[in-house]
Amino acid sequence: MSFPKVSVVIVNWNNFNDTAGCIDSLKKVTYPNCEIIVVDNGSQGDDVNLLRQRFGDSVRLIANGKNRGFAGGCNIGIEDALSRGADYVALLNNDTVVAPDFLEAVVRVAEGDKKVGIAGGKIYCYELPEVIWFAGGVIDYRTGRTPIRGSGEKEQGKYEEVTEVDWICGCFMFLSKDVLQNVGLLDERFFFGWEDADYSVRAAKKGFKVVFVPSSKIWHKGFGAEKRERLKELPVYYAARGQFLFMDKHFGKRQLLRAWLTFALEFPRFTRQYSRMLKQWKVPFYILWGICGYLRIKILGFIR
Repeated sequence: MSFPKVSVVIVNWNNFNDTAGCIDSLKKVTYPNCEIIVVDNGSQGDDVNLLRQRFGDSVRLIANGKNRGFAGGCNIGIEDALSRGADYVALLNNDTVVAPDFLEAVVRVAEGDKKVGIAGGKIYCYELPEVIWFAGGVIDYRTGRTPIRGSGEKEQGKYEEVTEVDWICGCFMFLSKDVLQNVGLLDERFFFGWEDADYSVRAAKKGFKVVFVPSSKIWHKGFGAEKRERLKELPVYYAARGQFLFMDKHFGKRQLLRAWLTFALEFPRFTRQYSRMLKQWKVPFYILWGICGYLRIKILGFIR
């Protein structure tokens, strides 16, 4: 196989330890033509200096002066990668570790079919290595939800086929230069969450394939107490805001009305379950605040 240039983009925000662990795993990657780009998104501590001291010139480090969110941080890395000749850009969450051969499979699939604009691999839970976290995403245009295939299932060889899916998770999102040049960058209004589903739909509307590649494997941290703590409050706000912005962009009027009605009917049950899971009674408040945030964007334009 040929070895087109792949730029792996990681966004860091006040999380040196996870980012360093992710880079350490990337150092063991067997693909011969890749680089690592870390965009520090305005970390308040000494993350930039720590990363520079630990990894030196082996990592391209871009210090962003403010937090532009996940989408904005990724866009900085994407633009830098394309300006220096990247054929593919792999967006990778900083709280992941990768299998050494995780790039070969997605490169092979993308090179074999130039209609493949987005690819992503099988993502496992770091704390429970045999449990699947992501095996491709589905969009339910009746409810506005984006269920994940295989989530929470123990690995039993069920999701082993290269498959077209509705969306690929930004946790590991492999993008071709063609899709980036034709579709553009991530929508920064999402800030944190839903930018991946949005970009997948935008790419599909342009005629690109969105593909799940099971032999490309990574592990995502997310089941530990520290991570659950970080998912409270503002992440709930951005998730709610992002969902309604996503529906507003991609749903027809009837679909949107049905999704709103479904949300209203299921809101009490959903918030009760989510509050119990996060051990956070303020969940309904942050969801309603997120809806207000969506309405501000719709009425007034881009407000973070």
